[in-house]
Amino acid sequence: MNLLENLKWRYATKKMNGNIVPQEKLDYILEATRLTPSSSGLQPYQLFVISNREILEKIRSFGWNQSQITDCSHLIVFAAWDGYSLKRMNKVWDRTIAERGLPANAMDDYKKTVWGMYEPLSNEWHSNHSAHQAYIALGLAMVAAAEQKVDATPMEGFIPAEMDKLLELTEKGLKSVVMLPIGYREEENDWLVNLKKVRTPREAFITEIK
Repeated sequence: MNLLENLKWRYATKKMNGNIVPQEKLDYILEATRLTPSSSGLQPYQLFVISNREILEKIRSFGWNQSQITDCSHLIVFAAWDGYSLKRMNKVWDRTIAERGLPANAMDDYKKTVWGMYEPLSNEWHSNHSAHQAYIALGLAMVAAAEQKVDATPMEGFIPAEMDKLLELTEKGLKSVVMLPIGYREEENDWLVNLKKVRTPREAFITEIK
């Protein structure tokens, strides 16, 4: 099945059946997410993959009581950096230099240029920018899940402060942004499963400027 067919197949599953996603499919989804492009290659976010039922119950309590949180196979929480710093960015870039076998000073000019743009900007800009990068990864995760015929439902419906506290994200310099339960649809109890997929018509969605 090609990409467009996979995207037509997927939908924001409202009811999952609790069946477990095989490890090889989970690994495929996570690896596709890890390979997602990001601004300056920084990947300013981390994934927390949760299958512990007690923790999932706690998340559901501040996640608007959405059943997918506890009926999924795994819950992927995307947590973005709470801000940029030269030390934090250098850690990523220095790994790039080492893995590519480049001289230690190979990226000095690039580092200076990027940090020169980021440093004057507010903490709010930093936080929003890193969150936007996490959303790019979220998109790739959903596409990879669809390719594996695994259902996935993006969710912003939770209290970030509670998530941050539960997963001890603040101490890690992270903020929860969005979560993605993955699993399998329970067709007989999901009101959305058989409804026609509706999107903005092409002529209203795309403007070509030639």
